[in-house]
Amino acid sequence: MHPATRHALYRRLRDATPHPRSELEYSSPFELLVAVMLSAHTTDKSVNAATRKLFPVANTPQALVELGVEGVKPYLRTVGLYNAKSKHLIGLSGQILQRHGGQVPRERAALEALPGVGRKTANIILNIVFGEAEIAVDTHIFRVANRTGLAPGRTPLAVEQALRRNTPEAFQHDAHHWLLLHGRYVCTARAPQCGTCLLADLCEYPHPNAAAPTTRRAGTRGARRRRTA
Repeated sequence: MHPATRHALYRRLRDATPHPRSELEYSSPFELLVAVMLSAHTTDKSVNAATRKLFPVANTPQALVELGVEGVKPYLRTVGLYNAKSKHLIGLSGQILQRHGGQVPRERAALEALPGVGRKTANIILNIVFGEAEIAVDTHIFRVANRTGLAPGRTPLAVEQALRRNTPEAFQHDAHHWLLLHGRYVCTARAPQCGTCLLADLCEYPHPNAAAPTTRRAGTRGARRRRTA
């Protein structure tokens, strides 16, 4: 993709959603870390359903450690792989208490050392909590980057590295949100809404008219956080 086309693509996404936000519900960096860790292989809707019940009871590392693995499991039953994630959540909370004074660490290595936290989760925390220009590549972003020609790659890491190289500086901080929302609501896996996509004339996807039209525009969901700090 030509640099001018890439710039135009991001500009349109920014114009459609100037202030994108995560659709996960949280009111502190630790709550966000928990929500993102739980979101692996499950939907934000399922995670929010779980954390709406969990966080009023335990939303700090100390409170979760006191609740314990068996105590946390009933709150996570709407979340995929909840048995493993319950163990990760308690282990994560314990390490944050023991090694980081109860605070979410801001170093990548420290984040990725936490149980249940990989590169994608670390990138999201570094981006949203600490303001770093990181781009976490999930299945939606992987699909959009490859379909559009924005940053083709055979693995999430390859796509992430291409996005880091190719994304203009002015768009780097919010690129993760824009691409995720576009993949979630417009450039969907089975029926991409090419007929009304605001990026259609910039996109390199070979079948732009294959999908039925819809009135939804890119990035119109998730523009505001449901819970505030």
